[in-house]
Amino acid sequence: MIDCICKEIQERASYLSESSLNSVYFGGGTPSLLSQAELVQLLNTIKSIFTLTDACEITLEANPDDIDLERLGFWKTAGINRLSIGLQSFKESDLRWMNRAHSVEEALICVDLARKSGITNISVDLIYGLPNLSMDEWKQHIDTVLAMEVQHVSAYCLTIEEKTALHHLVKTEKIVPAGEDDQSEQFIYLIERLIAAGFNHYEISNFGFPGYEAVHNSNYWKGAHYLGVGPSAHSFDGKSRQWNVSNNTLYLKNFEANTYFEIEHLSPKDRWNELLLTGLRTSYGVNIDQLFAILDPSADFFETLTEFKQNNWLIEEDGTLFLTSEGRLKADYIASELFV
Repeated sequence: MIDCICKEIQERASYLSESSLNSVYFGGGTPSLLSQAELVQLLNTIKSIFTLTDACEITLEANPDDIDLERLGFWKTAGINRLSIGLQSFKESDLRWMNRAHSVEEALICVDLARKSGITNISVDLIYGLPNLSMDEWKQHIDTVLAMEVQHVSAYCLTIEEKTALHHLVKTEKIVPAGEDDQSEQFIYLIERLIAAGFNHYEISNFGFPGYEAVHNSNYWKGAHYLGVGPSAHSFDGKSRQWNVSNNTLYLKNFEANTYFEIEHLSPKDRWNELLLTGLRTSYGVNIDQLFAILDPSADFFETLTEFKQNNWLIEEDGTLFLTSEGRLKADYIASELFV
């Protein structure tokens, strides 16, 4: 698999028009299981083709149960300068039904271990809107994260996808999902606490201290071009989107025949909708001139835009649209209503 991914990097190098990178991201799976030799092989392949800028952010997603001083040492030696750790919860019962392999104890010590290893850019993930998660428990989760003194927090509301074990538990009434009011209350409290602690709420689900906003994820939301390699990886060059087959065996089997991916060419309508969906989620907003350069807006667009401004869900400043605090609670709805 590693050899195949390295070949893909070499064969698709021309996908990106620029040869310098400001971000490399190991994620979408469990890259913390990579051996030192495998991680070095991947990074050396990247460096043999691309130039990494001096400030290049090199992130590794890691599970708390994979983090120990030995692994941290070789990650740092290999060049990893940012860790994204999937803590999710500090409630043992929640970790169990979410099928997380780590314990609360491992969640509590992994950040301290990472800091001791010399990694100074650490992000952690939390999930709110969990069944049976009380407001007091959620407040304690946030207290715990703030005490860890991490530089970045990603917080996501639990979503229940069809044909999953969680969906079955909800359908059979073995788990009662949190209501929208509870989810909103937890989200609003999260924002208030993290902003008060000095975090910048730069995207709906993401908070970073100034200078620690995730470069990689910000590139997605700003519409920058990116190359994704390996099973399930997505790529974007501004005009089309490409995604690799998700099955490991099929990826390896189809690689030599060059049939391991699919391509979607984006229409102006697609680009308009994507710009709204991603841009409105961020503190960077959506530049109206950039939006109107894609398509001429309809009368319905202006009517809906005026309505959302009157509702105090959207504001316009210096030719850029931003969601208000109230609007962030309805971000997906607002974007979809402005879609072509």
